[in-house]
Formats: sequence, structure tokens, C-alpha cells
Amino acid sequence: MRRVLDRMALVVAVVCAGLFVLLSTGVVAWAVTQQPGTVTAWISSDPSVGIARFGAIMLGIGALSGGAAYLATVGTRAHVERSSQELVHLATRFAAGEARLTPVHSDIDEIDHVSGVMTRRAHDMTKSLAAERDFAADASHQLRTPLTALLMRLEEISETDDAEVVKEEATIAIAQVERLTRVVDDLLGRTRGSGGPSPAVSLDSVIAALQREWQPAFEQARRSVRVRGERGLFVRSTPVALSQVLSTLLENSLVHGRGTVDVHARRSGPSVIVEVSDQGDGVPAAMAPHIFERSVSSGAGGSTGLGLALARDLAESNGGRLDLVQAQPARFALFLSEAETD
Repeated sequence: MRRVLDRMALVVAVVCAGLFVLLSTGVVAWAVTQQPGTVTAWISSDPSVGIARFGAIMLGIGALSGGAAYLATVGTRAHVERSSQELVHLATRFAAGEARLTPVHSDIDEIDHVSGVMTRRAHDMTKSLAAERDFAADASHQLRTPLTALLMRLEEISETDDAEVVKEEATIAIAQVERLTRVVDDLLGRTRGSGGPSPAVSLDSVIAALQREWQPAFEQARRSVRVRGERGLFVRSTPVALSQVLSTLLENSLVHGRGTVDVHARRSGPSVIVEVSDQGDGVPAAMAPHIFERSVSSGAGGSTGLGLALARDLAESNGGRLDLVQAQPARFALFLSEAETD
């Protein structure tokens, strides 16, 4: 870049020198026509000296004008060279995959435009990669619960010779496989960006299925789940999302809580509220304001901190809201729009 700029400056200097020599020649020509006596006397006294003086004057004028033109471009050439180097450095960092890029501000439209494009593209790529990482984490978390429940049912089948128990557990296992299929379909729908209003789903049927799913785990922990409140409620949500949100709350109570888990459903104006609570110590005061942030977890039971964050996202994507309404003991409330049924 420096050699190119130097050559350009040299060309500018030569052109400027030529123009000044032509201008000086024009001045001399004017003097010859307007005051021929003075010029003739100056040359005739000693023609060789006069011509030498004239040539020296022309060369001096050309050298001075060319040097001035060359020096006049020093600052501009340095600015362009510095801006070009910054752009190259920016491109190198962009190619290396850096996300936090600062655009070049050179007041040169072309350089600023290119740096702006690279900076925006780096930002977009960072957002895309973050979304992909979040989706992968969310998908693994959503698939883990039905897979764990399915494994528990298969273990029950493998440990019994009672045909009725095998039949019952197999029926529940089939339901788990169907739920797993719906979870996969729901995840694929998220990647395609499928939209539209949420369907009406029976709250009773979702809670009953979750009771059957989590019953072995709570029995193993010598605990229970109690369902109370209004019955026959329908809410606006996809069955998969509603099941995942409530399943996350039940798992959270199983891992971090104690005693009986209480699931209470009720109407509140145009909304339906489902509260899930237990008799444990609850959420520490320092953690409560950040409980729905990703990677925020006490670490107990191998928790990754994704469950509640994903549950809130799922609730909001279905037009609802998930809040921690009481920290000690913990009580979570899921707010959903009530659906009208025929």
C-alpha cells in the first residue's frame, strides 16, 4: 500500500511541476510580448548566461512546485495507509472468528463501508451461533425428561413378572414414546419458525399424565404430588410446551424441595394460574432475582440451570408467564390464557 501511495504522490508531483513550468513559460512569453526591450537587453548582454538563467529558473520552479505537491500529500497518504492497515487488521480478526469487532472510522467512505459490513456480519454470526448453542442446550434438556421417565418404566418392566404390571407399565412407556415424538416435532417446529395461535389444551389431562410420569420418582423419594383446585380448565398452549413447563417445576421440587408437592389450578379473570409449591427451604434470597437466568443453579442434583430458563421461554412463547411468586418456601406460578371450549 505504501509503494502504491508513493507512486501516486510522485505522479501528482510531476504533474504539478509540469503545470508550474508551463505557467512560468506563459509568464515569460507575456513579458516578451509586453516588454521586449527589457528581455532583449537581458539576453543580449550574454546570451548563454541568459539562457542558463532562464533554464535554472524553470527547473527551480518545477522542483519547488513538485516538492510542495509531494509534501502536501504526506498527511493524506499516512491517513490512508493507517486506515488501510486497520481494515486489514479488522479483516484478519473477522476471519479468525472474533465476535467483538470495532468498526474503522477513517472518514473514507469505502473503507468505512467495508468495515461496517464486516462488523455487522460478525455480530449476526455471533447471534446465530449463540441461538444455535441455546437451541442445542434446550433440546437436550427437553429430551432428557421423557427419556428418563421412559427408562424408569422399562426398569419397572424388567424387574417384575406380573403380567398386569408389565401391561400397565408398557402402556405408560408407549405414552412416553408418544410424548417424546411430540417433543421432537415441537423442536423441529421451533427451528422452522412455525407460528400461529396456540391451541386449546385440557389442563386436567396434562397434569394427570405428569402425575403418572413422575409417580415412580416421587415414590422412590418417599414423597407425593397433590393436585387440587378447579377442574375442567382449558388453556391456550401447545400440550408439549405446557407439559414441559410443569414437568420442569415438578423436577425442580423433586430435586431441590421437600415434602408434598402441591399443584393448584385456579381461574383469575381471563387467566388460569397453576401454582406449584413444596415444603422445602425454598430459593436463597441472593438467587431469587436471577432464578430464571441461564446457568443459574445451586448445582444440586446435577442441575445445569437451563430448566427454569427454558420453562419461562416456553411459557412466553405460548402467550403465558412463569414467575417465582414466593421464595421461601418456593412457589412458582404459571399464568396462561383461558381457552373457550364448546
